[in-house]
Amino acid sequence: MDRRLALAAITTAFLAACSDTATDSAPTDAPLEALPGGDESQPLPWIVSAAHPLAVEAGAEVLARGGTAADAAVAVQAVLSLVEPQSSGLGGGAFMLFYEAETGDLHAYDGREMAPASITPDVFLTEDGTAMAFFDAVRSGFSTGVPGAVALLEFAHQRHGKLEWASLFDAPIRLASDGFPMPQRMHYWVGRFPHLRLEDGGEIYYGDDGKPIAIGETITNTAFADSATTIAQGGAAAFYEGPIADAIIARVNSQSGNETMTLDDFAAYEVVDREPICRPVKTFEVCSMPPPSSGGVTLLQILQIYEQTGADGSPKNNLVPYVEATRLAYADRSRYLGDPISMGTDDLSAEDLTDALIDRSYLKDRAELIGPSPLKDVEPGAPAGPAIKEGRLDDHSYEVPATSHFSIRDADGNIISMTATVEMPFGSQMFAGGMVLNNQLTDFSRDPGRDGKPIANAPGPRKRPMSSMTPVVVFDAEGVPYAATGSPGGPAIIGYVAKTLMAHVFGGEKISDAIKQPHVVVPRGKVLVEEGADGLATELVAAGYEVSTTPLTSGVHGFVLSPDGVDTFADHRREGSVITSDDWQ
Repeated sequence: MDRRLALAAITTAFLAACSDTATDSAPTDAPLEALPGGDESQPLPWIVSAAHPLAVEAGAEVLARGGTAADAAVAVQAVLSLVEPQSSGLGGGAFMLFYEAETGDLHAYDGREMAPASITPDVFLTEDGTAMAFFDAVRSGFSTGVPGAVALLEFAHQRHGKLEWASLFDAPIRLASDGFPMPQRMHYWVGRFPHLRLEDGGEIYYGDDGKPIAIGETITNTAFADSATTIAQGGAAAFYEGPIADAIIARVNSQSGNETMTLDDFAAYEVVDREPICRPVKTFEVCSMPPPSSGGVTLLQILQIYEQTGADGSPKNNLVPYVEATRLAYADRSRYLGDPISMGTDDLSAEDLTDALIDRSYLKDRAELIGPSPLKDVEPGAPAGPAIKEGRLDDHSYEVPATSHFSIRDADGNIISMTATVEMPFGSQMFAGGMVLNNQLTDFSRDPGRDGKPIANAPGPRKRPMSSMTPVVVFDAEGVPYAATGSPGGPAIIGYVAKTLMAHVFGGEKISDAIKQPHVVVPRGKVLVEEGADGLATELVAAGYEVSTTPLTSGVHGFVLSPDGVDTFADHRREGSVITSDDWQ
């Protein structure tokens, strides 16, 4: 069914069935009649919001010469690979939502890394059967999956691009060859991992004295320039076969001491065109990625549970419903989510399980568990019956907050919301071809299960590990694109996105203002409050929670399109920026 027709049917039925729960707290009750500046005879305003100004400028330059959002995404991600290698890169993977203006379709493109065929469920177990320590697993040589970013970018470009593929690498090749200023965040992480200077490819971030190059001083990466040139000239095939693939495979296998990764693994990699998951929340339709991302399911659970508690307004004014909705959603996440190939059963497909997890009646039952004080025990629900709940164990993966997000809109109205990662800062701590190699396979549960009970997110051959990445596209009640956003941040990503959207949808706050408010997230059961938000921490302790205060470095980037105009935002906690066509002129 056409996504617009399906959306209209779902939204109409939802509003009719749930009119008693609707309030006036959404930012606008009227549907978006036309996009800002929306004279159909004129180009629509284009927007790029990303985690580094050089990447934003590269995307803007592509859009300014008539490129599409898919064209711009290639330039943005390639530059981020160079100037933010601790977070994402061509040696990693990504999830992309692509809204196609001409058809009204929303696509969910899965460019998540894939485990080599050699990976077994017990790959991260020691000889005594216990799970490896996290950093031992990262550095084991078994943590690197077949990268998906390059295949994903070409996949989107072939379907939605206009400009020549090779021209999209002009900026990254120039910056890698001529140099760019050492960014503050990269400098920080280079300083945290001094052993990188001993790695072939990591030495470029350090001076002759062994210390990180100073902030603002020039870095060049000629190996990356060579790789980018090869990919520009030969397309994704030049990445998945030939010298680049050989270099990645050799580095991984030298670290593991085994034939862990092969050219057959690279040849087997495919981007998966999945069905996005969408649900009505207030007067909006919120869409995100399905599994193997856990982000979409968990986000939609949080939003719908919160709504069905009857909470009125922003999460900051309804802390218990917000925290409990999050705890309940994360409990389901740990029990049920992973690569779709391991989520289902003989009697239940992964798609049916996903639908059951975000079913409104199921989430109404979950919401009814929430009272005025914290739940003593938070257990996963039984969305598809008790057998599946009792038949598997909870996930034991450990995600480190790195990653990057960008949102793009082109002059034709196409929209990209893309979250990309190499997993932890500088991934596996290995390099090849001037690129950081990911450690995504430590996003699997290092404990694969026991006593005959599996864990959905256990390692396995050609599997894709569960992710917290949560790219989002929001539509108004008429099915018109309203917003695009997402964030980095490991398992806290879902909370960052949820809190920001909830402040807007339920509290009527501008997202650009909501981002500035301190975070409260519950990624692993314990309530985390952003450092400096003493009032929130005190209130949560008084409500009965165990609370930790810590820096919470989100990177929420995107835009909102409303009858009042365009609200663009780049999280002040990172180095990002926004450029629009109005700025460019």
